[in-house]
Amino acid sequence: MVAMILLACSNIFLRLAWVPVSGTFELMGYFCAIVTAFALGYTQMKRGHIAVDILVQRFSKKTQRLLSSINSLICMIFFTIVAGQITQYGITLWKTGEVTETLRIIYYPFTFGVALGCVSLSVVFLSDFLHSVLPVTKGEK
Repeated sequence: MVAMILLACSNIFLRLAWVPVSGTFELMGYFCAIVTAFALGYTQMKRGHIAVDILVQRFSKKTQRLLSSINSLICMIFFTIVAGQITQYGITLWKTGEVTETLRIIYYPFTFGVALGCVSLSVVFLSDFLHSVLPVTKGEK
């Protein structure tokens, strides 16, 4: 995030002198993809994603746990598939040697970073699934 802020600010100030930072669009895109992908799992662990549960709150605790486990399982499967597809795309980029147009930066490390972020999110969903399926011990809700 700090690199993104510094890049954006330096580009703004250097534009005043008619010398913008070359490749700012490419770099901001890569930095944003990595920051977003790495934040997915953490945000899920902290329950920071938006959830509209007005209807679900009216169900019994048992039904809520069932719905939570189904949701976690489906999300885990989905993001595992997404991570696999992104990894395959990264391998293709690696084999072809694709680079960016302006700065000639290779694509695949950023692609693998996004895949890693999806894998971490899948692991968090696996943890959520196991937590909702396993029996509740004393002292827990």
